[in-house]
Amino acid sequence: MTLFHLFLVAVIQGLTEFLPVSSSGHLILLPNLTGLDDQGQVIDVAVHVGTLGAVTFYFWPDVRRALIGLPRVLRWQIDSQEAWLALCLIIATIPVVLFGLALKLSGYDDALRSIEVIGWTMLVFGLFLYWADRRGAQEKTAERWSLKDAVIMGLWQAVALIPGTSRSGITISAARYLGYTRTEAARLAMLMSIPTILASGVLLGVEVSVTADAAAARDGAIAAAFAFVAAWIALVGMMRLLQFVSYTPYVIYRVALGVVLLWIAYA
Repeated sequence: MTLFHLFLVAVIQGLTEFLPVSSSGHLILLPNLTGLDDQGQVIDVAVHVGTLGAVTFYFWPDVRRALIGLPRVLRWQIDSQEAWLALCLIIATIPVVLFGLALKLSGYDDALRSIEVIGWTMLVFGLFLYWADRRGAQEKTAERWSLKDAVIMGLWQAVALIPGTSRSGITISAARYLGYTRTEAARLAMLMSIPTILASGVLLGVEVSVTADAAAARDGAIAAAFAFVAAWIALVGMMRLLQFVSYTPYVIYRVALGVVLLWIAYA
């Protein structure tokens, strides 16, 4: 792959992984709308590693708390805030892992990678984000995350395996509907992304480990670095912006893109 192609894929993944606009949808659209070759699974794994590094680094205090609590959860000693956070993250991740395996084994994951599907999910779930953001109260914080809320957000996160839905967008929508503040909804959505990205990265990594060569590894390292920087910029920008504005700018983008994609698909 050329350096420009690697840069383009990494920046798209990095900027859209944590913004509520769907990274998978944009990566599918890239070859469909530009004529560029599909980047392949090696680069998919690499950009996931880059975004995983960015979100882990940005939310390291919370990640550290969850890691401290994980051994206690494994011993079923839920007697601290650290253990409670780790338990909620585990519970919230189970639905997406199970649904992802079901899609992979059934072969339906490839069938959903179309402009028509992405257009509808961009539009519908963009409007859902707007409704949830306007309807939801702003009273809960991440420290009040309950197992019930973790289950609900986890089930919604599983829906994001449909391209164009947006993993961060749908979990933020669920959190806003449940009454979490805009910044805390984003914070929980980002923390939920860490085990989810890790699980998908491991799954893809196992598949590509037998075929990757030195050139692919080099391209992957470059893509991961680009994705890390882009994801970091996106996280910093979104978390600061949410202190002053709602999610409406992202909704406008999603609806506009969805309408354009549906026009392309049906025209």
